[in-house]
Amino acid sequence: MGMNMEFRPCIDIHNGRVKQIVGSSLKDAEDEAAENFVAGQDAAYYARLYRKNRIKNGHVIMLNHRQSDYYEATRAQAMKALGAYPGGLQAGGGITPENAAQYLDAGASHVIVTSYVFRDGRIDFANLRKLVSETGKEKLVLDLSCRMKNGSYYIVTDRWQKYTDVILNHGTLDELSSYCDEFLIHAVDVEGKAGGIEEGLVELLGAWSRIPITYAGGVHSFEDLTKLKELGHDKIHVTIGSALDLFGGPMKFEEVLSYI
Repeated sequence: MGMNMEFRPCIDIHNGRVKQIVGSSLKDAEDEAAENFVAGQDAAYYARLYRKNRIKNGHVIMLNHRQSDYYEATRAQAMKALGAYPGGLQAGGGITPENAAQYLDAGASHVIVTSYVFRDGRIDFANLRKLVSETGKEKLVLDLSCRMKNGSYYIVTDRWQKYTDVILNHGTLDELSSYCDEFLIHAVDVEGKAGGIEEGLVELLGAWSRIPITYAGGVHSFEDLTKLKELGHDKIHVTIGSALDLFGGPMKFEEVLSYI
């Protein structure tokens, strides 16, 4: 596809604050999560920083469910970030055909969706088509975050708490790629642990190339980036969370930009 690996930044918002969390620790019931970092700055600060550095296609993820007491505060932060960098960020978290337009109108280049397109463990194609008719394929990103179970990567929904029956493989990617512009894939088991990437998953993704894919999870060094570049054949885009100095980690933001 003639693509090269790009750095895709993130703004994760939980309980109204920009944070980096351990992905597998999210619990809706108590609005709880194990935190790696809580930012002193708001979401718009990060959006302006990404804009200044001309990095596009980052994602703003709202990590509270819609029944949460914190949902409105989290959503307000997301809206501010989108407004600070119109066309430069994708928005995810609780997106449905009913609210997708609000985020696109607020400045999101794309909306990112998982839970809405899965029902009872399977892909709900009626819901998927409904979403596409609302946003257009070119403004939709499907988040196929996954966790290892019995030797396969299963797609998980509901802020990574619920396993579907759908295995992430080339068949699934083929089937879903005709409905969206890109995939975002969090390797949930290593997300927020800064202990290295999920190599098997990156190899699987690197061997497929119909539409762009952004990988997130476990990057904690420049060695990891090199490995990701090799295993992903220089076409898998990358998000770095808690290992980035912006979020209290050792990897310098400027160095990451010049490295990639």
